[in-house]
Amino acid sequence: MKIVVQKFGGTSVSTHDRRLLVVQKVKEAISSGFRPVVVVSAMGREGAPYATDTLLSLLDNEFKDNNKQAVDLLMSCGETISTAVMSNELSTNEISSIPLAGGQAGIITDDNFGDANVVKVETERLLKYIKENKVPVVAGFQGRSESGFVTTLGRGGSDVTASLLGVALFADKVEIYTDVDGLLTADPRIVSDAALIKEISYNEVFQFADQGAKVIHPRAVEIAMKGNIPLVIKNTLSNCEGTIINKYGEENTETIITGITHMKDRVQIIIKMDENEGNEKYFDIFNFLGNEMISVDLINVFPREKIFTIDKKDIKKLTTLMNTKKLKFNHVDDCSKIAVIGSRMRGIPGVMARILKALTKENVEILQTADSHMTIWCLVKTKYAETSIRALHKEFI
Repeated sequence: MKIVVQKFGGTSVSTHDRRLLVVQKVKEAISSGFRPVVVVSAMGREGAPYATDTLLSLLDNEFKDNNKQAVDLLMSCGETISTAVMSNELSTNEISSIPLAGGQAGIITDDNFGDANVVKVETERLLKYIKENKVPVVAGFQGRSESGFVTTLGRGGSDVTASLLGVALFADKVEIYTDVDGLLTADPRIVSDAALIKEISYNEVFQFADQGAKVIHPRAVEIAMKGNIPLVIKNTLSNCEGTIINKYGEENTETIITGITHMKDRVQIIIKMDENEGNEKYFDIFNFLGNEMISVDLINVFPREKIFTIDKKDIKKLTTLMNTKKLKFNHVDDCSKIAVIGSRMRGIPGVMARILKALTKENVEILQTADSHMTIWCLVKTKYAETSIRALHKEFI
């Protein structure tokens, strides 16, 4: 029995016309010999009547802070509505279906309301309906706690639901439908000739997600990777083949770089030993940052200075911390982190040299660099970010 899990995001189910496109994707799966399981998000985005953020606006902040269980119950409503509406569309088009809440579909969690951890996935009910030739339409983003309460799985939870069901049902693949054709080699708003990435490895996608790309939630990728279930990013609005995410990525290619992405609103922090002579707290700065939940990256530790970056939103918290510890520091505002990603550049000499040459040619000052086995990062002033991305895309892709 060939099973495919098809997840449709909020924009895909937001209008009657778009839901008809969803029906067409389900029909195509059935005609290709698959037994579909459909996962849906709440209809529309913020401002739409059933979007999660719209529902949350109905509650007072004090109530939300003190009644997490009630908040989860409310937040689950958007997806629940989508299941019934989408099931109606399928039935109208002669596809037998059944709408299911996350808990009814077998997703069992703990009581960590707002960001519940999945304890197990019970598949008996889903398999029963699949064998009866019914299409289960499952509410994404939600589950049921072992104590019987409705829970939600955190932001991006519908992607997580799709991957969980795909692994539990031993599906052939999980299709994530959205309003873009798939992952591109760069942001098309910056690089006009950005190309579709046809295949990419799980690990490369983690890098894309970590650097700000939001096509799929990293938790969903992690779950699929552990179960070795291919993910396919596709567009509800087109017939593009999309991007396949699997264990190895695209092997038959001479291109060593898979894509380029970036993250803005970074602040570079520089702490010099000479400016903090005699202050023993200099040596414990990363412990202090961790205790204050200030996330750091691009960490370069030298004998007499430490350099790293933080998110712009944390600069006030860091300033307060440094003043409390009587530590002096310098910072560079308005920075962006450019990430050049590709698992095939491992062991290939000269990649960093080409990056430096391409950016120098455009008169871009590089404030800091770092690298891993499949990513090279360059920190630049945000005013040079788009120039840097275009230069690197031209150089490698």
